[in-house]
Amino acid sequence: MEKLDDFEETSDLGFESSTISSLDQGADDHDHDESPTVNSTLSGNSFAYYRTNSETSAFSEQLTDDNNSCSSETQSPVSWPATGRSPYRPALSRFGLMKPNHKFETEDKPESREPMDLELEMMKERFSKLLLGEDMSGSGKGVSTAVTVSNAITNLYASMFGQHQKLEPLHPEKKMMWKREMNCLLSVCDYIVEFIPSSHSLQNGKAMEVMSSRPRSDIYINLPALKKLDALLLEILESFKETEFWYVEQGSMSNNSRTGSFRRIPQPQRKDEKWWLPVPCVGPEGLSDTARKHLRQKRDAANQIHKAAMAINSSILAEMEIPHTYITSLPKCGRTSVGDTIYRYMTSGGKFSPEYLLDCLNISSEHEALELADRVEASMYTWRRKACASYSKSSWEMVKQHVAEVERSDKNVILADRADSLLFSLKQRYPELSQTTLDTSKIQYNKDVGQAILESYSRVLEGLAFNIVAWTEDVLFEDKSMRNQES
Repeated sequence: MEKLDDFEETSDLGFESSTISSLDQGADDHDHDESPTVNSTLSGNSFAYYRTNSETSAFSEQLTDDNNSCSSETQSPVSWPATGRSPYRPALSRFGLMKPNHKFETEDKPESREPMDLELEMMKERFSKLLLGEDMSGSGKGVSTAVTVSNAITNLYASMFGQHQKLEPLHPEKKMMWKREMNCLLSVCDYIVEFIPSSHSLQNGKAMEVMSSRPRSDIYINLPALKKLDALLLEILESFKETEFWYVEQGSMSNNSRTGSFRRIPQPQRKDEKWWLPVPCVGPEGLSDTARKHLRQKRDAANQIHKAAMAINSSILAEMEIPHTYITSLPKCGRTSVGDTIYRYMTSGGKFSPEYLLDCLNISSEHEALELADRVEASMYTWRRKACASYSKSSWEMVKQHVAEVERSDKNVILADRADSLLFSLKQRYPELSQTTLDTSKIQYNKDVGQAILESYSRVLEGLAFNIVAWTEDVLFEDKSMRNQES
């Protein structure tokens, strides 16, 4: 009877019959073995959705300095010895291809169990939390599946890279854990498909049009690109195995180091604002020409990866549905949100120049820029709603098309267009700008699992690429300082 129960459990997970029979034979020889319970590597808590400067990691205070542990006292199953198979095969189908070695250890040594059993336990934990929506009580008060997956990717990034603050290769175990767990989380995208027409040849030679499935278009385009960017970033870190510079620990991790942005401009002169980070050091004569050239090449490559990840993230956020809670919170009048000064300039009869308006506003900090972006964005959607209501159209694009066809000037349409151009110019001038209130609301209330995976994956890669750029800038600045002192 016990064997029958085991067969039903393993059959649901896609085991091959040969593997099941082998496990049953091993179970007969070792009925006294029990599987210890293991803890998850990811926290059940939902992290905030704003961008965080991961050099100062907002999540890293939960971690320890031990490379083999993340945040749990009990060692995670993914930190036990990994097998040599490729991590890029679909997560569920991998179990049927593994051969058991029939070596079961005693209960007091859980870390020596079969890797297949460990991965099976990890899979059970992972998808149990997805089904529960991070609500361990099971009362149905958890978040949506999309938010759970987004939190899982964010938490995994914090566990693997939260304390990685130097230009050096990622620890092998953490690198394997990152690839394995990301492969597990990304496997959900294998089942998000769309149907497209395709030609199928029959046995008599005739062609028939049938509907075939493929990954959804946004996943089909963006996910392979993100995987490539991920691999390139790890390669950049691996290229710093032997260096002419080293690091000196200057301080400990700050518990209040939350800045709210991945996109902060690198400042090599960081004696005050980055005192907790290790300080790069070079020899009295500075770096060699070869080492300096290598650093600049890797900095430029990481900078391009940062721009690519940021572009993907922005495009995914633009496609997300605007939450109803944000719509209901919009002001009734766009003028009250944007302010009298900006409103008077936007309604002036002359040519509208967003660059000139930004120059006149004298924005002195990122905080002021983010506050202005929130107000302009809220006013833009207020004017768009009024325009849609005036023409009884369901979308903003239909309103613009209708106004262009009848060659008619509408005040709400003009103001919405000018607010859109002002917001675009503001983001161009401050590329390090944090996510706006609308962006965070989209992530929080998003129900689309595919968009949640693409957004969170691109966001963490954007943060890692930014950090690599900042670290290389620090080393190059130190090299320049030493050469200036020598001269």
